[in-house]
Amino acid sequence: MTDTLTTSPSQTPAAAGGITPVSMVRYESDFQGFSDDLGRSFTRYGFAVVSDHGLDEAVITAAIDDAKAFFALPEDVKRAYHQPGTGGARGLTPFGTEAAKDAKAVDLKEFWHTGRELPAGHAYGRYMRANLWPTEVPGFQDHLYGMFEALDALGRRILKAIARYMDLGDDYFEDKVELGNSVLRMLHYPPVPADAPGVRAGAHEDINVITLLLGAEEAGLQLKDANGEWLDIAPPPGALVVNIGDMLQRLTNHVLPSTTHRVVNPAPERRGFARYSTPFFLHFNPDFVIRTLPSTITPDNPDRYAGRDIMAEDFLTERLKEIRLL
Repeated sequence: MTDTLTTSPSQTPAAAGGITPVSMVRYESDFQGFSDDLGRSFTRYGFAVVSDHGLDEAVITAAIDDAKAFFALPEDVKRAYHQPGTGGARGLTPFGTEAAKDAKAVDLKEFWHTGRELPAGHAYGRYMRANLWPTEVPGFQDHLYGMFEALDALGRRILKAIARYMDLGDDYFEDKVELGNSVLRMLHYPPVPADAPGVRAGAHEDINVITLLLGAEEAGLQLKDANGEWLDIAPPPGALVVNIGDMLQRLTNHVLPSTTHRVVNPAPERRGFARYSTPFFLHFNPDFVIRTLPSTITPDNPDRYAGRDIMAEDFLTERLKEIRLL
């Protein structure tokens, strides 16, 4: 298996070791070893690469094909599924809307959000909008929600391993994310002109608990290592990238770091090619209160958020305003 982290000539040799993939095959046979290796990768990079994830390739392919078909629709047809003022929680967020926090230029992307389907009359309905489903792409609803459910289930399995690594009890996260305000994002980065004013995705950290990202057809994803170097991430076939979000960083008092990452513009010979990717942003239940875990508070790592507990939904709202979605 090849390294999943490569470096450009401008990067230091120390960065060339790469992130070693952790195989989900070990989840059943050696859960402690899997959890330890996964946790060490998160502690070091804020990122991990998970191989042999077990997701049904037919489910993945169907959802991505439907997303490509939707993004190929005429602009006026697509924009009928945009809901201004809602934070992009569901449906289309048009090209040139989102920006990284404090960025001067908007990102060169558009995306579709699918969220959790709630039972009628559920109390969380005040936080989670109903999904939109484009009628122009047959099968879109079944395929995208199938993808949502598959990634939601996988994310909860990975959280069990994180809980084991953090000595929290394997089921610590289960009742905190079972109805989380999670979203599946189908991302489209169109071809990039030579004089593009920005980048495909500016340097940022994710808002949520963990993000699961299936590999894109085009390169561009980079993380910022602890030494300040930008490292390319290119997961091998059958693997996905998982990274820590700000909510989990806050809960763990930065023991698990939320790492800055970006999607850079392609090399000149690839500018004419679109890029598609499928991040799943796993969130806490909206009313979960993010409070520093006592086990992460030490003399060397005092509580960074003492007296600043915050409900997950309020934290999300603050951040959506920062990135211009609210």
